[in-house]
Amino acid sequence: MAKRVVIAGATGFIGRALCRRLHGAYELIALSRDAKRAVGAVGEYAKVFEWDARTASTWAAQVEGAHAIINLAGENVAEGRWRQSKRDSITQSRTNSAHAIVDAVAGARKKPSVVIQASAVGYYGSRDDETLHEDSPSGSGFLAEVCRKVEAIGTRIDRVGVRYVAIRTGAVLGREGGALPRLAAPFRFFLGGHVGSGRHWFSWISLDDEIEAIRFLMEDPNLRDACNLTAPHPVTMKQFVGILGQVLHRPAWTVVPGFAVRLALGQMADEVLLTSQRVIPRKLIDAGFQFRYPDLKAALETELCQTENDHESG
Repeated sequence: MAKRVVIAGATGFIGRALCRRLHGAYELIALSRDAKRAVGAVGEYAKVFEWDARTASTWAAQVEGAHAIINLAGENVAEGRWRQSKRDSITQSRTNSAHAIVDAVAGARKKPSVVIQASAVGYYGSRDDETLHEDSPSGSGFLAEVCRKVEAIGTRIDRVGVRYVAIRTGAVLGREGGALPRLAAPFRFFLGGHVGSGRHWFSWISLDDEIEAIRFLMEDPNLRDACNLTAPHPVTMKQFVGILGQVLHRPAWTVVPGFAVRLALGQMADEVLLTSQRVIPRKLIDAGFQFRYPDLKAALETELCQTENDHESG
């Protein structure tokens, strides 16, 4: 009988890809606040249970004897200005779902083998040219505070004897969502370029490697606590848009001044678009994880050239 994996946030960009990849190898349970929508998104891969993302209720029975619980739930941080209501929603969507998972695991008679909790490289704050590993201290800022709160909730998992991993993910590059479609869009109109100085570091990972890394963490009993999910070769934003332009055969000539982005988006601009995080996935490297796309150009060619082929065939 296939091992059971429970995925919260299964209808998101990463969650959908994870369900597709794990389908057939595991019995998948998808938790969603909108069960009807979830059935349409991942129903062919997973059995859907509705949850409120705040409490352990009827869905908690699925935790009994499961191999892994993966919590990817959370409000999108990169959409809109961070007014107080948005900040509250970002925080609560993550802390409430983390508490619900912890409560379900604590109440289970037969505990799961591992709980994997989504965090982010935002944990480190903006750090200029500093090279950041899993043991680097947390930084300052709103996202760093949110990540600290979420990761602290998860430490309760260790206390009930279950392996716990917090995945500090960088910008995930895939054609179906995340940062890449928005970053690539201006290039199609010959308006590609970078924001700010372009000297700030951009830590990224291909969607394929993100999914395989999560699976690797599920299956390696020696990996626990925080783990960076980023490619081994971060780039500056200027380097990123230069390579993106090469792949799309477009110039990367525009520059949007930092002050203009701050005027439009406020604090979100500083912590998402202008932040500098040079993050290295030391734990994955030391554990022998093999990145399919360690270098940016190959990752972008795979995603964007496939997209262009899809447009042409359509």
